[in-house]
Amino acid sequence: MTVLIAGCGDVGTETGLRFAALGHRVIGWRRSAAKLPEAIEPVAADLTGELPPVPADTSIVVVAPAAGERSEETYRQVYLEGLANVLDALERDGVHPERIIVVSSTAVYPNVDGVWMDENSPLDPPTATAAVLCETEELLAARAPQGTVLRLSGIYGPGRTRLIDQVRNGTADPAAAPRYTNRIHRDDAAAAIVHLATAVDQPGRLYLGVDEEPVSQLQVLSFLAGRLGVPWQEVPSEGQPAGKRLRGDLLRATGFAFAYPSYREGYAAVLDGHGVRHP
Repeated sequence: MTVLIAGCGDVGTETGLRFAALGHRVIGWRRSAAKLPEAIEPVAADLTGELPPVPADTSIVVVAPAAGERSEETYRQVYLEGLANVLDALERDGVHPERIIVVSSTAVYPNVDGVWMDENSPLDPPTATAAVLCETEELLAARAPQGTVLRLSGIYGPGRTRLIDQVRNGTADPAAAPRYTNRIHRDDAAAAIVHLATAVDQPGRLYLGVDEEPVSQLQVLSFLAGRLGVPWQEVPSEGQPAGKRLRGDLLRATGFAFAYPSYREGYAAVLDGHGVRHP
């Protein structure tokens, strides 16, 4: 069985390595294919242009592009046109994979303070880039209704140290952090993709990739300060934090188990130096 990873950034590469560890042949499409690890067969490809031949025995396709910048034009080229080009390549080569999984983002939800949201919550993309992601999901539903969308929340993990650095160097502002945050460790994001592709008989159309504990950013910063052993001044906040809270019950109902069910386990692993960020 051949697995095609269309878009091998950090999440896509980690996903490919996990498929390879299960014994699958994995082909990775990315512009700088030479950066891929040995377990993934590198193929130079730009998702915004004409794509290489798709192996006839491809049974799983994962579309996980990474935009170089957050602009509407870039998102439209990389996500929407990128997915269209992948689907065109499958049709061109007469390949009919059993599973197509497209990585999207929970940024498609509106920022409604304190409200719990899940797969059934209405969408109201708050930005132009989020609107493009909605169009991308609609394209998959129209052209490959058997496909699955995995909306990932904020990704953190190896090499993603912005919050850690802010706490360590004293630039984190506790007064500016009373808002809910939703996240998923890079390894859990990749594991969820592999799980939906290989361990679920009939995956649904949509899942949220979010850990088990939406939490105030203030709590995360306080936890990091404690782990780093640096001074931290708590700032009392009135009322509940701003921002939405995301619920990932549907993914867990498929039997998926998080390696890092909350920010505590995940950031502890990052601070202990577990894993590497893929270039």
